[in-house]
Amino acid sequence: MRRCLELALLGAGHVAPNPMVGSVLVYSDPDTGEERIIGEGYHERYGEKHAEANCIGSVKEEDRALIARSTIYVSLEPCSHFGKQPPCADLIIDCKIPRVVTGCRDPFPEVDGKGIEKLRAAGVEVLVGVLEKECVELNRRFFTFYIKHRPYIVLKWAQSADGKIAGDPARVFISNDYSNRLVHKWRAEEAAILVGTRTAMLDDPALTVRLWSGRDPIRLVVDKELQLPPSLQLFDGKVRTIVFNMVRHGEGARGGEVRHAERGVVEYYQVSTDSSLVHQLSMALSQLKIQSVLVEGGARLLQSFIDEGYWDEARVITNSDLMIPGGLPAPELDDARLVGAESLLNDTIRYYRNLP
Repeated sequence: MRRCLELALLGAGHVAPNPMVGSVLVYSDPDTGEERIIGEGYHERYGEKHAEANCIGSVKEEDRALIARSTIYVSLEPCSHFGKQPPCADLIIDCKIPRVVTGCRDPFPEVDGKGIEKLRAAGVEVLVGVLEKECVELNRRFFTFYIKHRPYIVLKWAQSADGKIAGDPARVFISNDYSNRLVHKWRAEEAAILVGTRTAMLDDPALTVRLWSGRDPIRLVVDKELQLPPSLQLFDGKVRTIVFNMVRHGEGARGGEVRHAERGVVEYYQVSTDSSLVHQLSMALSQLKIQSVLVEGGARLLQSFIDEGYWDEARVITNSDLMIPGGLPAPELDDARLVGAESLLNDTIRYYRNLP
């Protein structure tokens, strides 16, 4: 199962909104008891073959006869429905694989135990819950979305040694080049990236992964009064961009109006004063089927997520050499658990989780 998890990670940044899944096929010699891996696979790219199909397909011709006498390990319950690919449970049954070991159930409503039931109904032995905690952790974005019905929320900011997130009003570059590259890797791992009006106006960020390989996240910006100029990089039309505002809305339920920008498409989603902005953003992203979001600023928006408890991870970059007298104070984390730290030259990156 640990090998399944290693394989699954190879799909990071390429399979969302599907989960990362790894699979291993093991043959046990009935005479010697010696076990041998005869196939491996993982879900490589969204819309393409699932882990189990790639695993079974990787078996060499001389070992094909052993498939029906082997155990298939898979980090997530085999699917039981027709999506972009046929059901993996059917493939396992068709290949006459007698035993399945899976890390955890799939919370996706179209599966959620149905794959296990189908396998057992066909006479397949199914063992569930091997390294379950690790398997759920691997796909924590996927599980949060389908169990809590909201996106997985990652907060990120860079701060000076004296705890300032920005100059006032001038822009200050805080993190070093190595940390900046790491941030672009983080962007590639999330479905969307969110900034507030002030950050968009003063920093004019592109919010892309130009320093890393992978897909650009959907760009989200809060601009309540639609005051941001169309000349900003956010509106260059290169990446899907959604503007949360209190002015413009689409047909039917809130959200959905599309305006064609000079070089692309900008979508508008209306929010109101009826409830908190953070709650509305979370519900909107759930409605838009956006499973995860990286919140990059500014300080007020980040603090709003913290104060309302709408966050799962926080990543704080601190530059030990930089002081910003009179600058804008960084957000303050409450009920945070430090789970790791690393140093990149003069930057220290601390990783936090929200306490349950």
